[in-house]
Amino acid sequence: MAGTGSVRLQIAGELTSKGRATRDRIVAAAADLMFEQGVAGTSLQDVQQAARVSGSQLYHYFGDKASLVHAVIAWQGDAVLGHQRPWLCRLDSLPGIRAWRDYVVSTMRRRECRGGCHIGSLASELSDLDPAARAGLAAAFERWISALRDGLQAMQERGELRADADIPRLACALMAAVEGGLLLAKAQRDTAPLEAALDTVIDHIASLTA
Repeated sequence: MAGTGSVRLQIAGELTSKGRATRDRIVAAAADLMFEQGVAGTSLQDVQQAARVSGSQLYHYFGDKASLVHAVIAWQGDAVLGHQRPWLCRLDSLPGIRAWRDYVVSTMRRRECRGGCHIGSLASELSDLDPAARAGLAAAFERWISALRDGLQAMQERGELRADADIPRLACALMAAVEGGLLLAKAQRDTAPLEAALDTVIDHIASLTA
């Protein structure tokens, strides 16, 4: 799905404030549509109508659908981390990790287990089709894992986690618990799988406390 529109993304920082606002409105509309109905099920015309822009405006910022999809990936990565930032910055303690777990579960419960993860949904649809999209999604997940890793590392440096605790592996396990748990919760319309996955990993982390 790589296309000439990627060139336009490189000059996004040169936009006027009005141009940036228009571009952001297009990406936000596309992100909502692609989350609700999938990338394949979302046309540029759908985005144009939802963002209330003309065709010429849309193509001014995005030369093709691929460049818009890549912008949506970056947008969703920022959005997920932004929404979780108050909890991610407190992952350096077991109470902080459990508070983050409660936030993730309560968010899914509030949505009635619909939709799942905004990044994960894109990954399931695009990873095997678009190498550039896969790389962007992997980078978004790595930012998320990095926040988990930083919290656990801080605990270890303070002596609250055993010195032999494998921090990268634990952070990856937490991420896998979230993604797998969200997928099962979506399929079963029940947060129980998400809670079980997260609680199992967090209980293991608790068993490694010094």
